[in-house]
Amino acid sequence: MATLEDGVSPTQTVVPPGDVIENPRRRDYLQIAAVAFAGVGGAVTVLPLINSMNPSADVLAQSTTEIDVTAIEPGQAIKTSFRKQPLFVRNLTPAEIAAADAVPVSSLRDPQTLAERTKEGHSNWLITLGVCTHLGCVPLGAGEGENRGPFGGYFCPCHGSAYDTAGRIRQGPAPTNLAVPDYEFTSPTVVVVG
Repeated sequence: MATLEDGVSPTQTVVPPGDVIENPRRRDYLQIAAVAFAGVGGAVTVLPLINSMNPSADVLAQSTTEIDVTAIEPGQAIKTSFRKQPLFVRNLTPAEIAAADAVPVSSLRDPQTLAERTKEGHSNWLITLGVCTHLGCVPLGAGEGENRGPFGGYFCPCHGSAYDTAGRIRQGPAPTNLAVPDYEFTSPTVVVVG
């Protein structure tokens, strides 16, 4: 045993040569560093995989549609496309607006007012997806001389669904109104859908 004469205090332990004393603090530090390194490495590996699931630039370009509505006369409707689906843009006349507002909302299968389906200040512009909510057909009524059905809106001849001037289902098997996509007027004559 070491003594004070050997230069070792009685509270110190003398380790024989070749024996190793493990430092618990060093081991904890190495474990934390290894786990942190593995976590950062895992995140760096996973981020490109997650990023590859984002839509490509060409898909994002098709995600919005800009429409200039200056050429659409009151009472006229056009058919364009939005995300590869038909889109109906209709400039309602005051008579069509009055007819839509005169319908008791409680009598509708999918109760919505015309004001809920248009933007404030642009109540004459009805913008809906041109897809029948029954089986996904494209209703008539968005072109010149097309059959607009008994309610003056849109008519799906496949199964007889008839929509009024506000694109609301009034007759036939369709369960809901024509869908109104997200859109905004970026100027008095330009609409961006999507």
